[in-house]
Amino acid sequence: MAGIKLIVAYPTPTDINAFEKVYNEEHIPMAAEKLAGKTKLVATKILSMADGSAAPYYRIAEVHFPSAEVLAACAASEGGQATV
Repeated sequence: MAGIKLIVAYPTPTDINAFEKVYNEEHIPMAAEKLAGKTKLVATKILSMADGSAAPYYRIAEVHFPSAEVLAACAASEGGQATV
């Protein structure tokens, strides 16, 4: 099935424990609830690059949608605006 995804890349936070608490207890539940039309939500933590060097991002979130139109409708919605 063809689809589209919204990708959010998070830089490494200064306080990883505080970030993880807010990310897991507030952000992910809000995204799961308010992003209408999504088909999948993938949250990934990046430990390092393949060569062992520091990664430019700490986490990447992928929100999958069946089409660009569904993504646009979600982004324009009240729930999409609150999440963004």
